Amino acid sequence: MNEAKLRAWWSYRQGLDGRLSRESASSVLAQTGWARSVGGVGPYLTLFARAGIGREAADAAAGGLQIYELPSARGCTYVVPAPDFALALKVAQEFGGGEMKTAEKLGVTEREIAKLCEGVIAALEKSALEPEELRDALGSKVRNLGAEGKKKGLTTTLPVALGKLQVEGEIRRVPTNGRLDQQRYRYTRWRPGPLKNCKLSTEQAHTELARRFFGWIGPATLAEFQWFSGLGAKASKATVEPLKLEAIEKDSDRLLMPGDREAWESFRVPREPQYVLVSGLDGLVLLRRDHKTLLEPEDRKRKVMLEKNTGELGAISDLPSHAIVDRGRIVGLWEYDPSTESIAWLSFVAKNTALKKAVERTEEFVRSDLGDARSFSLDSPKSRAPRIAALRASQK
Repeated sequence: MNEAKLRAWWSYRQGLDGRLSRESASSVLAQTGWARSVGGVGPYLTLFARAGIGREAADAAAGGLQIYELPSARGCTYVVPAPDFALALKVAQEFGGGEMKTAEKLGVTEREIAKLCEGVIAALEKSALEPEELRDALGSKVRNLGAEGKKKGLTTTLPVALGKLQVEGEIRRVPTNGRLDQQRYRYTRWRPGPLKNCKLSTEQAHTELARRFFGWIGPATLAEFQWFSGLGAKASKATVEPLKLEAIEKDSDRLLMPGDREAWESFRVPREPQYVLVSGLDGLVLLRRDHKTLLEPEDRKRKVMLEKNTGELGAISDLPSHAIVDRGRIVGLWEYDPSTESIAWLSFVAKNTALKKAVERTEEFVRSDLGDARSFSLDSPKSRAPRIAALRASQK
């Protein structure tokens, strides 16, 4: 297997070669994959790295329901393009019962939640409301689950109802400040909801998810799709069968959509570098959740700063920082330092002019559009200070 070609192909399919520079936010996500959202800047960096889309344009696309943050694969939240709203909610449904199971252990019944859902919908008919406002409007319909509920991470019954209504497409969360990199919301009715005319069965939805997955990041393994989808091994195998996937080469477990065979065979690795700074949760890295294949062997053993100590880059499950990539290869790590309004970065390759310009471009974007580059909601300048310091030290 030509690893350089494989990495460059993934980068090409992910639109990290500049070919999507004139595309809309919805088109970018449709072509390259849903953007994982955990209260960080991942979705913004996804759109900026591929199409130069700024925060205001991304927020406008979300405000206009061209893209939106929804429960989706594995029940996790992703920013999804409008044509995939129904699919995302459909595949999320079987993973959306976790809070209900917890509530049942605390004596809550499905009938109680059904009544609460009716109350939520009635309250939201008038206007969008924040959770505290909803609790006030619903009164005794929301039950406090006491100390035992607090231990289990469920203080009232309201989150159960809100989660259920979201995956059913009856309501949606609206960021209170309109931004994708925060986790404070109000809730509003969704009329008509995306699932209103959805005819997909659960099995068909899984197959459509697989079709997109292998189009976004194939050639990929069945195990990688299994992780992304949350399905079991047997279900994953049955799900992809209608796609007639092909092994990239004899005896390989990497599978390709049949329609991509000709493009793959004719693809050549670009001669010139294509440096781009991406989120640590970028689709190039996260869809297959295997950043090790994007590293050269010598870089897999590189010691980097984790949360509290150092570790080998190739021995951990997820990247500790955002990444710098070149034709699919991870060639560096970076973090944003708000105190100096600059990017701290480590390069695994020589720092040439093109690489420095790529860093400067993203630095300006984060400074002017975002203000910070949190990986997730609980990330902060203080928590990432050791990583920033280690990256700064590597520059000397």
